[in-house]
Amino acid sequence: MAAPTERRRWEREQARLKAGVVEQDTEEWQKDPNFTGLERVGGVDLSYVKGDDTSACASLVVLSYPALQVLYEDCRMVAVTAPYVAGFLAFREVPFLVEAVQRLQQEEPKLRPQVLLVDGNGLLHHRGFGVACHLGVLTDLPCIGVAKNLLQVDGLARDELHREQIRSLQRSGDTFPLTGTSGRVLGMVLRSYNNSSKPLYISVGHRVSLDTAVRLVRSCCRYRVPEPIRQADIRSREYIRKQLCAPLEVRPARPESKKEAELEDESDA
Repeated sequence: MAAPTERRRWEREQARLKAGVVEQDTEEWQKDPNFTGLERVGGVDLSYVKGDDTSACASLVVLSYPALQVLYEDCRMVAVTAPYVAGFLAFREVPFLVEAVQRLQQEEPKLRPQVLLVDGNGLLHHRGFGVACHLGVLTDLPCIGVAKNLLQVDGLARDELHREQIRSLQRSGDTFPLTGTSGRVLGMVLRSYNNSSKPLYISVGHRVSLDTAVRLVRSCCRYRVPEPIRQADIRSREYIRKQLCAPLEVRPARPESKKEAELEDESDA
């Protein structure tokens, strides 16, 4: 558990970095209905070794667009020392993802992604600055938050009304906005795959509008989870298995993942 002084330091750092978030499209390809000019889409993920919250594999993949073929992958085992604290996940995981982006820039600059899809939230966050915002500001790359579960902030709740709205998403591409009690639209709920009634929660990270974020995520989905994040997850898990040279249970990317999975099941009931 983080000490109160550390939490206060993290809060100050979040507030400082949040001032740099850009919530609009900044690239020409974002303004094109077919994303003409977009050639490389990145995805990032951390997978933890089962039973060890300090040992993880950080992965970055870059896929071609629109073909979604893997052009580049970087998987590294990392020692996670920062404690997990709800609302401050970025301080635990983002440093390793920033390092992966920096390695790519040094080793294969021509493969630098034009946008990153992040397994987590952006503006849909307790203080409006989730992991996708944090990574975006530090790398100055357009970033999109893609979460599998609803973060209950600003009056948003996983209640019967929310479940009814999810049931109203009949086909791939259907959406509804996440409007908090503040009146602000914090994100969008997207049914990304016809064969799964469980939606995704899309939010702005950095240098992208919400409409563009939703359109891009949808265009990257062969299954429920968009391919850049899906490939980063698959490859990080496989890397752990190879490193330990034995059949191994690999934890999902979040220490609280079991609880989230249970909540996710509830939200799809």
